[in-house]
Amino acid sequence: MTAGKGYLFAELDVVDAAHFYNEYMPRVHPVLKKYGATFLAGSDAPIVKEGGRSVKRVVLLEFESLHRAEEFYHSEDYQAVIGYRFDSARSHLYIFEGLGAQPG
Repeated sequence: MTAGKGYLFAELDVVDAAHFYNEYMPRVHPVLKKYGATFLAGSDAPIVKEGGRSVKRVVLLEFESLHRAEEFYHSEDYQAVIGYRFDSARSHLYIFEGLGAQPG
């Protein structure tokens, strides 16, 4: 089995929309591009079917590998802008590896 792609999944509750969209988003997009992230999905109205959680916004990004997703998150570039997200949104963020090529 070959290694899978890397994914970043975020659950967000934007508490300061002006700061999030005017300060964080313009700064994070070039960093995501630099690390080859692809936006696979995003929604401002996810439907929670189980777990009793209230989730306001979700985003799913794909990277060429788990290593690349980790490089993005820990990079000086992203660490320089992450505070804008912390200042404007509450979030749960996950990085994980996809399944990769399955035999057969």
